[in-house]
Amino acid sequence: MRVMLAEDSTLLREGLVRLLAEEGHRVAAAVGDATALVAAVTADPPEAVVVDVRMPPTHTDEGLRAALEIRRRWPAVGVLVLSQYVEKRYAVELLTSQSGGVGYLLKDRVAQVGEFLDALARVADGGAAFDPEVVRQLLARTSHTDPLSRLTVRERAVLDLMAQGHTNAAIAAQLHVSQSAVEKHVNAIFDKLDLAHVTGYSRRVLAVLRYLGG
Repeated sequence: MRVMLAEDSTLLREGLVRLLAEEGHRVAAAVGDATALVAAVTADPPEAVVVDVRMPPTHTDEGLRAALEIRRRWPAVGVLVLSQYVEKRYAVELLTSQSGGVGYLLKDRVAQVGEFLDALARVADGGAAFDPEVVRQLLARTSHTDPLSRLTVRERAVLDLMAQGHTNAAIAAQLHVSQSAVEKHVNAIFDKLDLAHVTGYSRRVLAVLRYLGG
């Protein structure tokens, strides 16, 4: 996979470059700010980018704004955001800007090499990958929205894993139930969230967006 990185911590950036190279990926650019990342993507878009949230010059939300720009201008490029924090406003905007090809992991997750590489592969393939803590905090932001209150504990657990980007088979494995049981829960979620079949829209994505308050 051809990847670009934006991370202002030299130590972490070089570590990611080495990790990705060792896993057989080609790091086409590794830069220290969001402006340089957008310039590199403009010159030759990669399959995926990994971007920190807070970078120079203000160290606030430069990375997330670059991620949104990349999703808007190059929707085929997967975007995996890394952060020590959950930036709720832009995280929801990122989630609702496209139906796939996005992820948001807390930096602690990078230490779990397998999870990080799996998340990167998923977003490059058009899927989604969200840290459970990100999902939890985004859900807390919108806990007053009530259609979700109709879900059972098990249905909420299934939807939580859907929001993290897992397939029905992966959810079944994590919850130690059959895939058909997961499919039954997913259909119940669609019904309780009043998500009827509409041509051109994924009910799975709509359910996740409803869950996250999009």
